Parts: sequence; C-alpha cells; structure tokens
Amino acid sequence: MSRIRAAVIGGGTNGEHQVSLASAAAVAGALDPARYQVARLTIAPDGTWRDDAGAPIGLAGAVTVLQGCDVALPIVHGPRGEDGTLAALLELCGVPYVGSGVRPGALAMDKWVTKLIAGALGLATARGVLLTAATARGYAWTGPVVVKPVAAGSSLGVTLVRDESELAGALDEALRHDDRILAEEVVEGREVDIAVLGELVTPPLEIVADGFFDYEAKYGGGTEFRVPAPIGPGALKALEDAAVRLYGALGCRGVARLDFFLTEAGPVLNEVNTMPGFTEHSQVPRMFAAAGWGYPELLDRLIRDALA
Repeated sequence: MSRIRAAVIGGGTNGEHQVSLASAAAVAGALDPARYQVARLTIAPDGTWRDDAGAPIGLAGAVTVLQGCDVALPIVHGPRGEDGTLAALLELCGVPYVGSGVRPGALAMDKWVTKLIAGALGLATARGVLLTAATARGYAWTGPVVVKPVAAGSSLGVTLVRDESELAGALDEALRHDDRILAEEVVEGREVDIAVLGELVTPPLEIVADGFFDYEAKYGGGTEFRVPAPIGPGALKALEDAAVRLYGALGCRGVARLDFFLTEAGPVLNEVNTMPGFTEHSQVPRMFAAAGWGYPELLDRLIRDALA
C-alpha cells in the first residue's frame, strides 16, 4: 500500500513564525513514516519558501512540491497563514488540506467580525470598540480595558490597561501589529478553551496564569492548564453549545479552538483560532488527549477528513 504524500507547511511572515515552526516540526515528526511520506516546506520571515533542506525554492517551486502531494497540512498561525491566505493557495493548487477554508479562516482571524457573528447568534462577547490609527487618539477612557490587534495571534500586541496613563502606549503597541485594533472592557471570569472537530467536542481546558495571559505567559512556562476543567454540567453544556454554534456559523472545518471567559452569567467569547498551536503539549492536543485521542491519532483523523 503506497504511503500518503503529506506536505507540512510551517513558518510564516508574522510574529508567530517561531511558534509555527515548533508546531510544524511536531506535526511532521508525529506522522507515521510507514504511512506518510512527509515533505516539509517552510515560509521564511521574509516570505521566501524553503524546502526540506532549507534551500530557497520560491513560490513556484513550492507549488510544484504541493501539487506532487496528496494532502497538505498548513501549520502556519496568524496573518498570511491562518487567515485563509494559505487555504486560498491550496485551493488554487487543487491540493486537499487540513483545516478551515478561505472564508472561515478570514472571518475567525478578524476578531471584530467574529464578535458581530457571535452577537447575531446571541452569544455574549466583551463590550468594545473598533479603533484605527485615525480614531485611537480620540478614544475616551472609561476604565480598565484590554487593547488588542484585530487580526493577530499568540497575544501579540495585547495589553491589559488598568490605568489611563498606560493607554497611549497600549494603543501604539497594538497598532504595530495591525491597522485596526479593539479596546474591550475587562471580563471577570475563568479563562476556558474548548476545541471542536466536526461533530467532536473536547473536554474544556482552563488556563490558570499568575496574572495576565500574555505572550510570555503562553510560551515562557509557569502557566497551569487544567484539563478537563472542573466545570458543572449546566455551565459545561452552555460552553459546548456556544462553541458548536459558532464553529458552524463560521463554517469551520477540521479543528478549531474557541476561547471563552466563564462568568457567573455564562460563557463570554474571547476569540476563535482555526489553526491553533499544535505541538503535542499545546492546548488542543491536550484537550484531545483528555478525550482519549493520542497525538498521532488526532493527526490521522484530520488528514482522513481532508482527503474525504
């Protein structure tokens, strides 16, 4: 029986480049060599495509490699990757791929649009305003807020602003990552994630961090992940229902991680990730492990679904 030729794409041209490299390396290393012939492709920070050996091959060379594969795994987080960009390239190449398509990738990457869709479904989100470089200086301080880029990941450019004196710096930092930013009221609640894969919903994972869950807290260690999170049956059902409804409304495919704050009034959506961190120790594989799914088994399922 011939092996499945699988292209694993990592890297990217945004601040999540190193995170993506780690995810892609873990995915490629976990694919059973008896079943898969893996072709590794890397997008360098300057946009150059490189092959298995690290040699530059350009976009045309990458397309040639991709069209010689049975399936692609675009493990690129953030803008110009997770936002539908790579999905569009793979659609044009005619290569089946793991993960969400062009439209859900673009919608979920845009936190403002995601809030609008969630609101239309009756799901709660943090109250906030959309700002640009032209309007940010006119933003009127009303109390503690979280300032964040509209389209970025790994908490890059995200600042918890507790005092008005910190606001200008936070706005500037967010605008370094995107030309549109959000200023959202602080939500008091437990940070809980849940993953959806088709009809499957994982046990929830609670993030227990000492302070604000920023980039350093995510990747610097010291943060505790409790999975399954200790959540009562009523709150758990509300969380699962919200995740499934939004996954469907966005049109997601493959696995998506949906991040919530669990408050006394119920779940409040934070954001949706259509290509979340994917090392064996990342949040999504941890949640599937709690459901009895091994890491290679999860990858097999994603590839089967893509080929189907």
